[in-house]
Amino acid sequence: MVSVSMETAEQTEQRLRREIAQADLVVHDGVWCFEESPADQPPALTAATLAVVRDRESWSRLVPLTQEDDDVERFGIFSFHFDDHVDNSGFVGWLATHLKVELGTGVFVVCGSNRARGGIYDYWGCPIDLLDQAITVVRALQDN
Repeated sequence: MVSVSMETAEQTEQRLRREIAQADLVVHDGVWCFEESPADQPPALTAATLAVVRDRESWSRLVPLTQEDDDVERFGIFSFHFDDHVDNSGFVGWLATHLKVELGTGVFVVCGSNRARGGIYDYWGCPIDLLDQAITVVRALQDN
């Protein structure tokens, strides 16, 4: 269940620092990209597919980069799984803001749910050239 809590900015900061310290962080190998297909042609789901989303016009599938193409954005991917019954409300905005301030870049986040593993999980993407720096920021937040 989504948590709704009334707290000060300082309380939110403290809570989310505790949650990131306890979250299961995985840095995914390789370079990732989005492959697009028309809305009337859903993409194949493979073991390598991390996420699929769509709008009215197209599907977008997050997969490992398999061919060089100068027009394709390249991303590094890391993910978090949270323990069951964790109040991680505000986590995406909080961490995205930290990464923007520290690295000057935005990120994308795709969230999902796996009740057997505690509930919400997040895949985070950043420019591949900044992945190591992003992980350094994340680990510093986990350690504090």
